[in-house]
Amino acid sequence: MDKAAKYATLKAQIRSLIEGETNRVGVLANVAAAMKEVFPEEFFWVGFYLVAEEELQLGPFQGSVACMHIAKGRGVCGTAWEKDCTLIVPDVELFDGHIACSSLSRSEIVVPIHHALSGEVIGVIDIDSTSLNTFDKTDGENLEEIAKILGERVG
Repeated sequence: MDKAAKYATLKAQIRSLIEGETNRVGVLANVAAAMKEVFPEEFFWVGFYLVAEEELQLGPFQGSVACMHIAKGRGVCGTAWEKDCTLIVPDVELFDGHIACSSLSRSEIVVPIHHALSGEVIGVIDIDSTSLNTFDKTDGENLEEIAKILGERVG
């Protein structure tokens, strides 16, 4: 199955998993697990950082231990939050200010999640890979759609 088909399946699964759910932690935990299951070879670490107390705080994830707090503008996650845009980083070693929570991470994508009504960034989807150049436009577009689905449910 190609990447686009995997994302189509994943988005349908996510919609089904979270329909009618109000438990924010449960929703994000199940979505992280679903993403990791659909892309087990590509996604080394997948999870969420949520805006709280003027920083990003670790939310539900799948993978190895992670950084607990990230300041706005710091690392890939903090920069995506500050600039309010999807960041695709082909080689994290070349990203100025990259936070190395794991030395195994080689490439990364971070996608802001917006509150459905206010449009405010409420968190980010963060995905790391152990390979260089893992993420592309297909990932960006599909993860932005997943972020929109999540913003409508957990925002």
